[in-house]
Amino acid sequence: MSKSAELLLSGEKLELILGQRHILSGVDIQIHRGEIVTLIGPNGAGKTSLVRVVLGLLKPTEGRVRRPNKLAIGYMPQKLHLDASLPLSVTGFLKLTGNRGARILEALDMTGVSHLSESPMHRLSGGETQRVLLARALLNDPDLLVLDEPVQGVDVVGQAALYQLIDKIRQHQNCGVLMVSHDLHLVMAATDTVICLNQHVCCHGHPESVTEHPAYLELFGHSAQSGVAVYTHHHDHDHDIHGDVVNGDLVDGHTHTDHCNHG
Repeated sequence: MSKSAELLLSGEKLELILGQRHILSGVDIQIHRGEIVTLIGPNGAGKTSLVRVVLGLLKPTEGRVRRPNKLAIGYMPQKLHLDASLPLSVTGFLKLTGNRGARILEALDMTGVSHLSESPMHRLSGGETQRVLLARALLNDPDLLVLDEPVQGVDVVGQAALYQLIDKIRQHQNCGVLMVSHDLHLVMAATDTVICLNQHVCCHGHPESVTEHPAYLELFGHSAQSGVAVYTHHHDHDHDIHGDVVNGDLVDGHTHTDHCNHG
């Protein structure tokens, strides 16, 4: 990302108090076009609340969110609850957004699930469902994608493929991405900036610097750091929905951007 990239959204000194709970305290956040920013932190750290604040769904107790009036945002929720007795196809589900035909097929094609357009939603696998939700978030050509736990319910191989897809979409659409994740083993390879949140910003910056920060180690322990191996990688191939390599094989000597969990 260029340092001169367009600033899509910023939050300054954000405070959020709900009832007697102090959810956010003095949080600053910036997201630029073409950048992936990932929020990590323990349960109850305020990650989802911060997302709701920057989306305008919650008003901060103090502080200010700045975003252009015409900023187009695509949102991918953490979970989808559909009644299994409701015979809703993938296309029918996406038509609920008000979009039709070619635009829906284009979004499904972009996320690799166009072949599932007439499949019942309740029969999709976890990875397929997440890709349909990602397609829905892309329907209005967003400037900013907001993804709340985008790999939830997806196996590890599928998670790597999904993170790769998000990166590919970011580059193709030239959009910014704000992502919430609990995953410490894969997410570091899939982001430009990490914000470690625990009501306040404990640390932030490039993934490699964050994993060495004392505040990160205090929250997640040295075992989390040793369990994440960062190695760089140039993709000369793609993965299908199951994570298998297509359009070429890995060649010895090529490097790969990813993380692995050692034991």
